[in-house]
Amino acid sequence: MLLRLAYLAVTNTFTLLRLLPRSERDKDIEILALRHQLLVLQRQVGKPVFTDTDRAVLAGLLHHLPIDTLRQLLLLVSPDTI
Repeated sequence: MLLRLAYLAVTNTFTLLRLLPRSERDKDIEILALRHQLLVLQRQVGKPVFTDTDRAVLAGLLHHLPIDTLRQLLLLVSPDTI
């Protein structure tokens, strides 16, 4: 599990570096497209199963956001479980 978490940290770091030169508009469009894809997948798939690594990554990404903002986001898990 620790190796997988390290791998995800490295890949997310490279993803962040890839996003730096993009404009805010491009990022907003990508976020909207990803949210729509998530809605489509949620209609087609049953309840997802999260691993401990998945939970750790989500917690690391989302812990900086206020709870009110988390409740407004389209997430597969509730903010209470993170």
